[in-house]
Amino acid sequence: MGLLRVMMPPKLQLLALLAFAVAMFFLENQIQKLEESRGKLERAIARHEVREIEQRHTQDGLRERDSSASSLSEGQDDIVIIYNRVPKTASTSFTNIAYDLCGKNHYHVLHINTTKNNPVMSIQDQVRFVKNVTEWREMKPAFYHGHVSFLDFTKFGVKRKPIYINVIRDPIERLVSYYYFLRFGDDYRPGLRRRKQGDKKTFDECVSAGGSDCAPEKLWLQIPFFCGHYSECWNVGSQWALEQAKYNLVNEYMLVGVTEELEDFVMMLEAALPRFFKGATELYKTGKKSHLRKTSEKKPPTKESIAKLQQSAIWKMENEFYEFALEQFQFVRAHAVREKDGELYLLAQNFFYEKIYPKN
Repeated sequence: MGLLRVMMPPKLQLLALLAFAVAMFFLENQIQKLEESRGKLERAIARHEVREIEQRHTQDGLRERDSSASSLSEGQDDIVIIYNRVPKTASTSFTNIAYDLCGKNHYHVLHINTTKNNPVMSIQDQVRFVKNVTEWREMKPAFYHGHVSFLDFTKFGVKRKPIYINVIRDPIERLVSYYYFLRFGDDYRPGLRRRKQGDKKTFDECVSAGGSDCAPEKLWLQIPFFCGHYSECWNVGSQWALEQAKYNLVNEYMLVGVTEELEDFVMMLEAALPRFFKGATELYKTGKKSHLRKTSEKKPPTKESIAKLQQSAIWKMENEFYEFALEQFQFVRAHAVREKDGELYLLAQNFFYEKIYPKN
């Protein structure tokens, strides 16, 4: 080769080098295409194997169903959801969707009605409630809802915990809504007399006068609802309670939505838990009156009233928790849906199984 380079004119040597480079590029391109083809073939084989396994499981399932009808969908029929709803967060609107769907989707809805809406249960009631939820087979699958703070089922030796979900709201907006709700009610049960009915004082007037119904302490609600049945949870302004509420939200709740984006919350629940929420998104979008509950005579607070509440340490903690929940919800949503032409669409399954052994 060295002799040929000596004998070849420089132009031919350059052409030879170019030809060699082109040939190498072509070979590398072909090798890359072969690698891509091999990858596609492996994925196709893996999907085929998965389909074969699923088919065998389906056939096995059909045989089991024929031999024992009572075992059909046992796992799905054993599910229990607990929605420990925070007052004035659109909880009635959301719960009515569950009531509308329970007949069609074949599950039970149970309202946890505590005396004077006390969100903390006695120790004996905690034991009774845990026993009911886990052992009341006639009521499964079940959707429990009520104004009850989070209860840790593992403390009672339960192996299979219920699925917790919830919705929270901007703390000042929630307080304003609750303030007017106690005085004027809402359009859901307009004839029901509320305990503050007759008090015509506006929220702004209450804040200006330093009233107890609009005091910063009244903001302390969403944190203790998520914190649970510990005494420290209900100590207003407790940093420990805030951290425990954050921990529970991330580790104990499957999904926590926000009132301002309730439709997205409903859509994601339908995708994740179709056994309960199949048809929920369409039902929510229809705008039936049963799903739209609005507080009567509600007047938005002034900037001055909002600024006064925002000076308190309690608002800062409740707002920190709300923003923490909002960020987590938006993170989950970003990995679950996409927006196109102003509409949200659920992402298709984005994983599959491969290299399944043994082959038999």
